[in-house]
Amino acid sequence: MRLTKQTNYAVRMLMYCAANGEKLSRIPEIAKAYGVSELFLFKILQPLTKAGLVETVRGRNGGVRLPKPASEISLFDVVKVTEDSFAMAECFEAGEIDCPLVDSCGLNSALRKALNAFFEVLQGYSIDDLVKARPQINFLLGLDETAQVRTTAA
Repeated sequence: MRLTKQTNYAVRMLMYCAANGEKLSRIPEIAKAYGVSELFLFKILQPLTKAGLVETVRGRNGGVRLPKPASEISLFDVVKVTEDSFAMAECFEAGEIDCPLVDSCGLNSALRKALNAFFEVLQGYSIDDLVKARPQINFLLGLDETAQVRTTAA
């Protein structure tokens, strides 16, 4: 199974917000940190906001932040919002299926178990786990005070 670019950057956006702590994160800053377009991040922001994984603050000094602790947002929470389909084979999809074994196929059962195991692993990791796994994340994302001073002085 391959996750979409949208899911990848949704997780990264949440990691950025978690690393930024209580401060509001701005989309241009997140886009710059990851080398991706602001438009792409705004597209991802909409489903994250609708699902309650990010909250937005409007206005001149607005931005985005996590509405709850990063430890309470699992990778599964993000994936189920940003992925369109988890169909691993034709028999997972709704509609007419040509295979005569669809109701008694061992492959369907095996793939379903694999998908459930995948979801279980994602449920076991939070955004906070990912942030804590990288002790230098603030520096790497340009959130470190000294890194920002150096960037401004240059």
